[in-house]
Amino acid sequence: MLSKRILPNEDIQEVRTLYKEAFPEGEQIPYERLLQLIGEMNLDVSAYYENGSFASDFVGFTIVYPGKKYNWFWYFAVRPELRGKGYGQQILSQLIEKYKDGTNILDMESPRQECENQAQRKRRQAFYKRNGFRDTNVYKSFDGFEFTIMMMGNGTFTMQDYDDILADLKRFWWKD
Repeated sequence: MLSKRILPNEDIQEVRTLYKEAFPEGEQIPYERLLQLIGEMNLDVSAYYENGSFASDFVGFTIVYPGKKYNWFWYFAVRPELRGKGYGQQILSQLIEKYKDGTNILDMESPRQECENQAQRKRRQAFYKRNGFRDTNVYKSFDGFEFTIMMMGNGTFTMQDYDDILADLKRFWWKD
């Protein structure tokens, strides 16, 4: 699978569309602001294509925030019609290889929260566990969604770590 790093303010329509479809509105940064943040925060945004050609079919995208202490696998999405066909596994394997020298984290909607998509959340958590992540048992709620942090690498992850990352992100978020 071929990946293409997206540059600051580079608007890839397939990424924009999937971003808006794959994540609840409450979990999204306005897309135009997200494009600006790529450069400001040094986000690693990549689009993935099958068959090794940018002219081939778009599969999905990732957004990684390479922070001071952790690489945060922030957004990760595969086109809905391609899910369950091994593409997510391929993309995650590439990310893990790229960031193998650091400690990697991701947040996901908590499978312990009662909700309509609880079974989907449990499958997602099992997928990450199969790929070497572990649940840190650190939970935080935003706008009615409970999130948990999954981690790969050495060390521990605490609520203070979560708060520190969010404080770092806020330096950029509300900047005009």
